[in-house]
Amino acid sequence: MDGEVLVLNNDFEPLNVCNVRRAIALVHLGKAEILHVSDRTIRTYGSAAHSPSVLKLRHNVRRPVPQLKLSRRSVFARDDYQCQYCGLTGRELTIDHVIPKRLGGPATWENLVACCRRCNSKKGDKSLQQCGMRLRREPRRPRYVPYISLAKYVAGQKNEVWRNYLPAMPGMADGPLT
Repeated sequence: MDGEVLVLNNDFEPLNVCNVRRAIALVHLGKAEILHVSDRTIRTYGSAAHSPSVLKLRHNVRRPVPQLKLSRRSVFARDDYQCQYCGLTGRELTIDHVIPKRLGGPATWENLVACCRRCNSKKGDKSLQQCGMRLRREPRRPRYVPYISLAKYVAGQKNEVWRNYLPAMPGMADGPLT
């Protein structure tokens, strides 16, 4: 019963991503209805059914507008899990301060980038001018704040069915979220 399910509010706004077990409980309790199913099958004692992929809640849930938190995962998601110096894509990345901490570089959206280990050791504790490296893209705070986490939003963009329900984010067509 592993897998993720997109949960939509009553007005079809993306609200959350939950696991399949929680999604089935919401449907069974009458709190949600299934809009799309995946190709995975769930077997019970007496029958088998397709696993839900997208749910819509029957009643509207009011939520405050979320604040986008600066975290490792959100920086990696913004940079599309790609080194901002050499372009290497993968999950074995680190966070680099563009302006090193010792030179007064803050921990902000504009100063943190995803970086591979090789580029991070090459740059070290130097400025970009000192080490002769260039950024592929200028780091910026993402303009859109999804209700679901930024990492889940980026992963959800790869799911063809979910893409119909996730609002378009500026910069997504061009690659990373900047």
